[in-house]
Amino acid sequence: MARPSTILVGTFETITEIRAALQNPGEVLGCVSLDAPPKGIPVLAKPTKLKKLAGRDIRKAFVSIPAEQDTGKIQPELESMGIKVVNLTPIGDQLSAAAAAASIKIPSAGVNLDISSLIGRTPHPIDTDAVDTLIRGKRVLVTGAGGSIGSEIASIAASYNPSQIILMERAENALFEIDRRIREEFPGVERLAVLHDVVDAEGTRAHLNELKPDIVFHAAAHKHVPLMEDHPAHAVTNNLFGTKSIADASITAGVERFVLISSDKAVNPSSVMGATKRLAERYIQGVQRQKQATTKFSMVRFGNVLGSACSVLPIWASQLAQGRQITVTDERMTRYFMTIPEAATLVIQSAALPHDGKRAPVFVLDMGEPVKILELARRFCASHGIPEGKEPIVLTGARPGEKLYEELAYDAEQLAPTVFVGINTWAGHLPDDFDLKALVEDLGAVRASRDREAVIGAIRAHVPEMSSKQAVVTEFKSRESAASVSAA
Repeated sequence: MARPSTILVGTFETITEIRAALQNPGEVLGCVSLDAPPKGIPVLAKPTKLKKLAGRDIRKAFVSIPAEQDTGKIQPELESMGIKVVNLTPIGDQLSAAAAAASIKIPSAGVNLDISSLIGRTPHPIDTDAVDTLIRGKRVLVTGAGGSIGSEIASIAASYNPSQIILMERAENALFEIDRRIREEFPGVERLAVLHDVVDAEGTRAHLNELKPDIVFHAAAHKHVPLMEDHPAHAVTNNLFGTKSIADASITAGVERFVLISSDKAVNPSSVMGATKRLAERYIQGVQRQKQATTKFSMVRFGNVLGSACSVLPIWASQLAQGRQITVTDERMTRYFMTIPEAATLVIQSAALPHDGKRAPVFVLDMGEPVKILELARRFCASHGIPEGKEPIVLTGARPGEKLYEELAYDAEQLAPTVFVGINTWAGHLPDDFDLKALVEDLGAVRASRDREAVIGAIRAHVPEMSSKQAVVTEFKSRESAASVSAA
């Protein structure tokens, strides 16, 4: 039987929580308690006398310290002794974050929604050791860090002890909020808030050359389907040229791993948003195929994230709170769904997958079975105590660019599992005659154009699979009653 080599660090409550959760409590050698220690666990040292631990056979420390009591000094001192630190957020500190990430509060109705139960499946397990190996001690940059997915990626990455977390965001208020959140939740993690638009290629290159990140998660993008139908040039500029800017800068700065956050709407796209996401994918694939950089590029596709800003649940919540009917576009419409924490964690985990550096793989998250939007609306109503058959649901009709059914890959037979549960890889690749230079030149020529049809024509030229059935020349007028289901 192996000798105990693990210590627990925290308060009476958090040490008790950790000990109860351990599968093998016998591995615990003792504890370092900030207050009265639990009975039955030897106290090895006081928080201010950690040097007493030196020389002991301690390999791992589970550290769970409430944010208001964390001085940020314990972890580095333990690590200086060669002890692997595993940070566990105290249950009390998790409550507010969990409420925001996994449920939605409707003040007028006093209802908390369990999103996982609405979509009818449990999250995939996470290989925390693989993520720890990827993130620990690295400089991690997240673009779009103030958005729903970007902020969650930043928060999760911060929990794995990076040497620095770099938050890049063009929206001032969103950047302020994620910077505050990281500061309060992870006071021991060095962070840097960068107010910057990645579309600015020169500025992006300057920032990355100075900051030298090891890993880049590119989450910045335009995501709203109806708005991008009206403004295709903006979609091209942000989704394609924003990606080009940060990818090119990553190569120059010697970034090790680069992950593009893509969308299921990039598959056989019927919308400008989806097609420009496909353009971004093709650019990344083309850059990797040139084999002129040490940076290893990859992409992650997934469907809709419930609970994100402007996604369908907050809209329905607002409609119910105002006593209005909740809107569904088409009774046949289905979507793949994931919670924000699960999607963000799997995105990070995908960066830990093997990469040969020869081509940029497209990873596809296992979203389970698609969910009928009408059925989701009925479950939502049931969670608010509305009887079956009495749901205040109105059908508004599909909007320009919207699909009835989403796809995660061009051919399901081309999907293969990876070593991580919940992450598949798509075997599709660029055609041999793909011309990266032509893509950049042709789309660059129209990115500032006000001629909507010319922009869409240029998009189609490089995404020939873009559906011709969409009403691309029909001016979309915002309909207040139409709920938007946003891609991740």
